[in-house]
Amino acid sequence: MFVKIAAAIIPLAVAVPAPATAATAQTCAPIGVSAPSGAKVESVTAVAQASFCDITVTLNHKGANDHVRVKVLLPTQWNGRFQAIGGAGYSAGDFGAGLTAAAASGYAAASTDAGVPLDFLDTSWGLLPNGRVNHPLLENFASRSLHDLAVVGKQVTQKFYGRMASYSYWNGCSTGGRQGYMEAQRFPDDFDGILATAPAVSWDRFAVATIWPQVVMNEENNFPSPCEFKAFQDAALQGITDPKQLIGKKILCEGKEITISAEDANVVRKIWDGPQPLWAGLPKGASFDGLASTVQDAQGNWFAPGFPVAANWIKTFVKQDPGFDTSTLTYRDFYAVFFASQLKYNHIIGTDSPDLSAFRKSGGKLLTWHGLADQLIPPHGTVNYRKQVDRVMGGHQRVDEFYRVFLAPGVAHCQGGPVPVDAFGALVNWVEHGKAPETLPASDGSQIPRY
Repeated sequence: MFVKIAAAIIPLAVAVPAPATAATAQTCAPIGVSAPSGAKVESVTAVAQASFCDITVTLNHKGANDHVRVKVLLPTQWNGRFQAIGGAGYSAGDFGAGLTAAAASGYAAASTDAGVPLDFLDTSWGLLPNGRVNHPLLENFASRSLHDLAVVGKQVTQKFYGRMASYSYWNGCSTGGRQGYMEAQRFPDDFDGILATAPAVSWDRFAVATIWPQVVMNEENNFPSPCEFKAFQDAALQGITDPKQLIGKKILCEGKEITISAEDANVVRKIWDGPQPLWAGLPKGASFDGLASTVQDAQGNWFAPGFPVAANWIKTFVKQDPGFDTSTLTYRDFYAVFFASQLKYNHIIGTDSPDLSAFRKSGGKLLTWHGLADQLIPPHGTVNYRKQVDRVMGGHQRVDEFYRVFLAPGVAHCQGGPVPVDAFGALVNWVEHGKAPETLPASDGSQIPRY
């Protein structure tokens, strides 16, 4: 299960717009870097690769006991642009395929590890030896290292090529999408354009709300098998969205005939409803495999392990107990944990401020698409945030001038289904040529309308 989740939240590959002003790289060697405010440069290294120079700047922050790496790839043939690549899960960045793809497309490309492991599920960094939350590293992960990335990445780019990048972009999905929104909200001058796909905004709530399916199954003492859940998903895709309509239906699971029970239907209804009115449930038609997966123990009994991103958030940051068992959460416990997370962490990592006035004033453009069959981050969060921005900033039409959202039918988390084929290219055209996208072409030939 972990492998599937990890694969689902890797940022998408970048598109290749026509170069603005090409430039040839200089000698690959360490570059003198001025530290961002509040930081100190520990080291700068450079490694020459076949088609790009790989420069790593390591920073620390006073009193944080951190070591933050910013990796910048500088292609031999530069298109004049800078692109920052976001992370996934609890990995703050991507030093692998996503970063390399951006450099191969001609971008000076950069990412950061925020001083925490580049691992989708690792939250071991979240607690100090005394059991207290490691707030400096959490601040890095939430926001500080994103701005440091922009400052250092653009500075290295300018010194390497002898001129500033013509345009700077953010590109990320999931955690990377949340990071893009954080940039727009707190550091509005960092990027000209932000592609923030399936963003995990309202993190303090999302990271608890997505444990809801596990709570439901444990409280109801009913654990439908993946085969049974698939029957409800298939029915929803055919327009049957009332779970009760499947009661008594016989299905074949691994060669055995199983009858859908009223208890099964009740569990599915609660998972689809979500912990209303606090958060939305799993979208009808989305796979249950992410948030509501079930597995068998050694005795063949089904149980719900819980969504690991949510489980790790609760264990590490809310309960501050890595050994805490989320399967013990009752409905009442769930609500207590939900509100505790919101109270403690909204101001740190909520990423839900609807005031984007500074970003609009800077001339920035924010483009988001979110799959309506997202099995990990319900699109409700994105839609709700956009509605809040509309209310605060003058209405839908005015907000559309700088911030557009596209909801992709049948598309899963970051990938899977008829995904937009060139959302990043659409962002570049919007930023550099003023052509705001009305639709996004999908891989099945359809056009995804804007919200």
